[in-house]
Amino acid sequence: MIYFDNSATTYPKPIMVNNAVALSMKKFGANPGRSGHKLSRNSSGKVWQCRKTASELFGAKSPENVAFTLNCTQALNMVIKGLLKPGDHVVTSCMEHNAVMRPLSKLEKTIGVSYTVAKVYPEDNDKTVNSFRNAINSETKLIICTHASNVLGVKLPVERIAALAHIYKIPILVDGAQSAGLVPINVGKMGIDFLCLAGHKGLYGPMGTGMLITDKHEMLDTIIEGGTGTDSMKLCQPKVMPQKFESGTPNIPGICGLCAGMEFVKNKGINNIFNHELKLMQYLYDNLKQISSVKLYMPRPTKEYFVPLISFNVKGYISDEVGKILDRNEIEVRTGLHCAPSAHEFAGTLETGTVRVSPSVFNTKQEIDILVSVIKRI
Repeated sequence: MIYFDNSATTYPKPIMVNNAVALSMKKFGANPGRSGHKLSRNSSGKVWQCRKTASELFGAKSPENVAFTLNCTQALNMVIKGLLKPGDHVVTSCMEHNAVMRPLSKLEKTIGVSYTVAKVYPEDNDKTVNSFRNAINSETKLIICTHASNVLGVKLPVERIAALAHIYKIPILVDGAQSAGLVPINVGKMGIDFLCLAGHKGLYGPMGTGMLITDKHEMLDTIIEGGTGTDSMKLCQPKVMPQKFESGTPNIPGICGLCAGMEFVKNKGINNIFNHELKLMQYLYDNLKQISSVKLYMPRPTKEYFVPLISFNVKGYISDEVGKILDRNEIEVRTGLHCAPSAHEFAGTLETGTVRVSPSVFNTKQEIDILVSVIKRI
């Protein structure tokens, strides 16, 4: 099998991730922070190690600023629903995933939150930043943008958008699901107030893992309350990080695997991973460009403006039909709308969806050749 659906979930996982998850079931089998016995203390130490690794990788001020979540979607909901109040206005981009657009739509209907969609201009960051600037009004209380589109690979200038947000004293929420592990991210240097991450994509961790990284937690109300192992006599949720956002028993096997995944990324080098994947996608793009029946939706990917993924269609087919043919040839890709209809509306592919190819560090040029040969037969 050739796996090219890494923007959804990276597969296979590094051996060290598999080993870490297996070891956790033997060595870290007790709830962290809930008991004073050795097994519980061991679990707490492992959780702290993962926080510290994430803090160093993403430039957080301290490990306490890292809260573990079920996934990036949960982290995004925590910020969107924890910050916005009736009548607030939000600026977001035309590339957002439904993990952003559905919560915004819900709040629009229930409490009167409004939002403006800023147009993104691929390969023209000045126009993109101006688009965000023009969408801000006196009621804007949050700017939300994806770091990279999961459909088109377009990379947004989040550092410049963050600088713009701070001029207007507006916090910025960044969806780093498609960029973490591929693009260097430093929340302090980039001015990111809330960074939401998926653990199971470019960080090579298990599914069911994510993170919210912030030092602005006091701005957020909680959307989930419960046991944290701290201040148990009080019926109010703890107000300190990370306990404020970590009610209930944590996913220790997932956290152990995530820690190993982040160590894998650090050891390989983010730039090395990116360059490997970009070369594969440039090679694929150049080959697809030569097939007259293939429609591509973005320019040839470059490091400055894109992350390594390509969406395309074959004329005369909807994307799902192409995906089924590839699947019969044991090539796994993503087809359809990728949970991001906003990006497909931008690309003009709402009716057909697209075939998305997204590599990982484990894919090879030979696998691209096999993919291209099947597309040529189609």
